[in-house]
Amino acid sequence: MKIHVTPLALQRLKERLGSQPGTFKLFYDTVDCGCDGINVLLILDKPDTGDLPVEADGLPVVVGNQHEIFYEEQLKLDADENTSSFKLSSDSQLYGQNILVRDMRGLEGTRPEPASVCEVPSRS
Repeated sequence: MKIHVTPLALQRLKERLGSQPGTFKLFYDTVDCGCDGINVLLILDKPDTGDLPVEADGLPVVVGNQHEIFYEEQLKLDADENTSSFKLSSDSQLYGQNILVRDMRGLEGTRPEPASVCEVPSRS
């Protein structure tokens, strides 16, 4: 899987990482998020067991091996200039235009599996 990250999205994601190490995880959350689920980007301390690396223009990105089936092989991640959300798309579909980033660093030992991020507040 490969994600083309636009320059604005790359800048914003690097800002979200800051000086702390972390890995972005493309996550399709279906727990308590409605019947269809939502796409989110989690920031984890390290990849979970079974996560697969994703080429993402130099960003540390993974996807769970069970979630890889939800996505096409070639994706594009762009940032919204006016909000803190991102747009994930491919040549044939839009995965979401309000993709949020949830910083879960330091919370891995306390979050249930599968992790529902619908109720988790994002860190600024």
